[in-house]
Amino acid sequence: MKFQSPSLVELHAFLTVCELGSFRRAADKLCVTQAAVSRAVARLEQQLDCRLFDRSATGVTVTTRGQQFQNAMGVHVAGLEAGMSSWHRKPKSRTLRLSVVPTLGSRWLVPRLTAMQIAHPDLNIELRQFHYDDDFTRDDVDIWIEVKRPGRPWPRGMRAQYLLGKEVLPVCSPKVFKQLGNYAQFDAKDLTQLPLLYHTNFPNNWSLWMQNMGVNPANLELGAGFDLGNNLIIAACADMGVAVIQPCLIESELASGKLIIPYPKSVSTERGYYVCYRPASSNLDAIIAFSKWVQVQAVETESRLTFILGKR
Repeated sequence: MKFQSPSLVELHAFLTVCELGSFRRAADKLCVTQAAVSRAVARLEQQLDCRLFDRSATGVTVTTRGQQFQNAMGVHVAGLEAGMSSWHRKPKSRTLRLSVVPTLGSRWLVPRLTAMQIAHPDLNIELRQFHYDDDFTRDDVDIWIEVKRPGRPWPRGMRAQYLLGKEVLPVCSPKVFKQLGNYAQFDAKDLTQLPLLYHTNFPNNWSLWMQNMGVNPANLELGAGFDLGNNLIIAACADMGVAVIQPCLIESELASGKLIIPYPKSVSTERGYYVCYRPASSNLDAIIAFSKWVQVQAVETESRLTFILGKR
């Protein structure tokens, strides 16, 4: 198929001469030589088989046929320019202010933010200080990733969607695991021989786990306590004892073997991490975009952990 339309070089040259009434000024605007403009217009006149400009010593004027062609082509070239300008224009940036539980933030969320920026280049995340027992009335936060505490309902008007982290299980370093001796006859109760590391905000996690394993937790003696999950994980990696914690927080340690699971059974705390926001927020479009993205990340995490734990 042979195209009948002229090239954009010729159309731009013609329309710019029409606009400015001068080949020289058109060349200056287009950043080309005057000869290049003249040749482009000449090719167009040859293709159309008509004269587009009357040339004189005082300048150039558009002929009647030239005006007709200008009217026919001008609007389409302008539309093409507008379309390309819109295509190259960056989307309007949206800022999302986020409060997240510190250990989940540093170990799970922040390492994934580069992927989020690729998926949503117009979305900027600002991490705000986390407040324990937040009442969700802050005006400096758009969305929270919070721990659900049994017996404490979400505030009225707050939408809360489960993310991950309900399940906990025991983990320790390979060196600590060797202290248990005969692995073939290993029982959940044998973990009480080791220092039981725990999170000071959730001291009952060990009792809950032991009870679900059929072990009476009445005389359970806890070891060192830590008010941050991150410090609890570091202590377990440093051979201080065995910790009970959410596997989503130690994905890399499990994959590398830095931490192992001495007894591969988890229990639900009925807590977990939730994405929380107010549907009436003025920043709802950014909130929904982030919420959908982070839910996908949680599903992928659970899938990887199922694979990792299945190999244990």
